[in-house]
Amino acid sequence: MPENSPRVVVTGLGAVTPVGGTAADTRAALLAGRSGIAALDEDWAQGLPVRMAGRVDVDVASLLTTPEYKRMDRCGHLALVAAREAWAQAGRPDADPERLAVVIGSGYGGLDTTLEQTRTLDASGPRRVSPHTLTRIMTNAPAAWVSIDVGAKGGARTPVSACASGAEAIAQAADMIRAGAADVVIAGGVDSCINGLIISGFAQIRALSTRNEDPQSASRPFDRDRDGFVLAEGAAILVLEREDHARARGAEILGVVAGTAVTSDAVDIVAADPAMQRRVMEKAIAAAGLGAADIGLVHAHATSTPVGDRLEAEAIKAVLGNQVPVTSTKSLTGHLLGGAGALGAIVMIQALKTGSFPGSGNLDEPDAGIDLNLLRTSVAGQAARAGIANAFGFGGHSTALVITES
Repeated sequence: MPENSPRVVVTGLGAVTPVGGTAADTRAALLAGRSGIAALDEDWAQGLPVRMAGRVDVDVASLLTTPEYKRMDRCGHLALVAAREAWAQAGRPDADPERLAVVIGSGYGGLDTTLEQTRTLDASGPRRVSPHTLTRIMTNAPAAWVSIDVGAKGGARTPVSACASGAEAIAQAADMIRAGAADVVIAGGVDSCINGLIISGFAQIRALSTRNEDPQSASRPFDRDRDGFVLAEGAAILVLEREDHARARGAEILGVVAGTAVTSDAVDIVAADPAMQRRVMEKAIAAAGLGAADIGLVHAHATSTPVGDRLEAEAIKAVLGNQVPVTSTKSLTGHLLGGAGALGAIVMIQALKTGSFPGSGNLDEPDAGIDLNLLRTSVAGQAARAGIANAFGFGGHSTALVITES
């Protein structure tokens, strides 16, 4: 990063996930090893090859006004609820509106609304289509709604980088602060697209687990018997702030976004390039001014696919060796797609601050070909200065975030 650029600190966390309605509840569930994955019992799901997912078990309608609820897709609902939690924890910073920005990434945006309104059009004609359709299906809608909610006039951006979207949003937000373009940025990711189209599409490329008979054991990152990921929904939002701005108002600093890196494989639309997975971690560590030996925890992208987990494990070992603890909480939450990387950042901040590291659930028999120090259960009393959270997405998108304790 540029010399003399300000440190970027985190002053607020918000999360709505399959295992908890807040960031604190999510952390408690992850440390306890509680899964949020369950069978889909709706009629539309019964003919699908995969009939399970990680759903948010929170009545978001009760947390929003009626107009808010009606005018937003579920992506917007989840993002706004999580952003309000993070904003409240941060103390609702009194920032110049033109130096307050929002960056919220999403892989699929309002796809549920797209499908719903297409069915309405086909069945009942154009006059029955909702007047809110266009603003609900916009991928940028969550960022826009949050910017309206807090009065942010410094930009409302939306990285669309598949499953790296949320992590890339945090990287963009940190860049804005370091470049002097903003003092405070609300950043993170969201996705909510548990529907027949997405499930069928991922099933067709054999990316999803088919353990329908035992949903809670289906997501098995790094396990010998893993057979694919479990689709999930959720939002994870952070408040990032210029350090001197945060300290001047007496805010509690939860962690530091010390280094970020974003790369693109430029090889294949689906298959990952392990060389670039290594490179993105190396670049993030260098940007933080640290060395490999300083990294005390890795929150892996590891979704539970047979090939993806192995490639990432090879990259982690090449950069960091095989002694640093490695975990993947997708074993319990499922894969939040565009929200996953931001949730990984929140998990890392919480782990470094408390010294309690969540383990990877369902890791009954680690893959013999993966030579890493995998956390099979949660551990407490750990001391780590820094950690790295990875996020990779279709299209060759790779993002690595280096987080340090405050």
